[in-house]
Amino acid sequence: MAENVEYSVAGGVATIRLNRPDAMNAVDAETAKQLAQYARKAELDSAVRCVVLEGAGRNFSGGGDVKVFGTTMAMNDEDRRSVYAEILVHTHALMLCIRRMPKPVIAAVNGAAAGIGLGLVTACDMAIAADDASFSLAFCRIGISPDSGMTYFLPRAVGLKKATELVLLGDRFDVSYALSIGIVNRVVPRDALTAEVTALAERLASGPTAAHARAKALLHRSQTAELADQLVAEHDMFLAGVTTHDFVEGVTAFLEKRPATFKGF
Repeated sequence: MAENVEYSVAGGVATIRLNRPDAMNAVDAETAKQLAQYARKAELDSAVRCVVLEGAGRNFSGGGDVKVFGTTMAMNDEDRRSVYAEILVHTHALMLCIRRMPKPVIAAVNGAAAGIGLGLVTACDMAIAADDASFSLAFCRIGISPDSGMTYFLPRAVGLKKATELVLLGDRFDVSYALSIGIVNRVVPRDALTAEVTALAERLASGPTAAHARAKALLHRSQTAELADQLVAEHDMFLAGVTTHDFVEGVTAFLEKRPATFKGF
């Protein structure tokens, strides 16, 4: 029996693939658990320097598994809460892992990215989307508020007013609109998506990954830090970097007009 999520590592890049194509890669409790486990595995593996999150088949992820939701309608309140609590434990662990991971995480988005699927896109550090991608926050359409970090990541990506519109109306929007409001970094033809994501992941994996990790941490803390505190953090991170191999190699390579060879972690 195939796993709901597949995991592989090649050339320093870990690929985490949602593998329920017949269900639009919908996320149920087991899928959420596997996603969180593999994200943690990538976080801890020193051989992994970049992570790609993608969906098998025609879609990235259609969101939560509404068919599973339907089976809870006849449950009493306590049992129903326990079903969703299990899903939320794993999805929230996943979002925290993506956020703190000292490695860039790229979303490769094709087809539908709805609900938690869109949440994953906004949580990732970068997102490349195929020209057939579409997006929606359909939480309001089933009478529920967002979860999985959506109300944290989305306002930071698009601003509070736009996030409020997207959340409260739940309208579907296309990839051009997603690009224009900052949900994705770039749009490529569907048949070029894999090559584009692979090239970006390999570029990041061959770069100064320890410096990437410090930069990612700085960018995230800047969302809530005061300027003076952020400057102190930049000071500390910069001085931590000046004694590394990669800094010496980078400066030397620049002066010698040659490509740098970084070791990273």
